[in-house]
Amino acid sequence: MKKEIETFVAEQTKALLAAPSACKEIKAAAEAWIAAVGTDGEKAATEKYIAELEADIMPIDGLIAFAGSEAGVKVFGAELAKNILAHAEEIKGAGATYCDCPACAACKAILEHKEEML
Repeated sequence: MKKEIETFVAEQTKALLAAPSACKEIKAAAEAWIAAVGTDGEKAATEKYIAELEADIMPIDGLIAFAGSEAGVKVFGAELAKNILAHAEEIKGAGATYCDCPACAACKAILEHKEEML
């Protein structure tokens, strides 16, 4: 991987690790990737990291469905679920394909360089 891509991915990975919305699985994959950079295990860790990024990024339609559901209300509370739903519908209308929370934004930024990482 080119140094500039590695630096970019490392910066986005740090943002992902700091995101309160990042799940434990993506954080574990991110930490494993950071630890593997420059080692013999880098390729395998990169492949696992990419797979986890792809699994965890929230498509906008999934966010809309969840925020508008009873489960979403249980997780977020009624008012926050309503606000998240309205925001998700707004950004979808503006062309978004994924959630724009800090974790998903970092996932998207990293995945845009997936081919260069492999």
